Amino acid sequence: MNDPVEITLLTAPDCGFCDHAKQVLGRLGRQYRLQVIEIDLTSEAGNALAADSGVMFAPGVLVAGEPFSFGRLSERKLRRALDRRAGADRM
Repeated sequence: MNDPVEITLLTAPDCGFCDHAKQVLGRLGRQYRLQVIEIDLTSEAGNALAADSGVMFAPGVLVAGEPFSFGRLSERKLRRALDRRAGADRM
């Protein structure tokens, strides 16, 4: 069985797009093996990770440690990326 895909979610307080991203990850977590790690963007660790990965504002999403998106998370785009990873893991 494949290892779960690590998703890092950089969030901020009172962030509507962050709530949306959590809902998207919840739905996708029912179809894909995900390990979601939520980090407050305003924390020292979150601020450093955002700077290193080029995340401009919340929510920031990293897939397996690689920058994926920031701002409103596209469920379709993330689903395609997870499908590509799953296909690559089978090879």
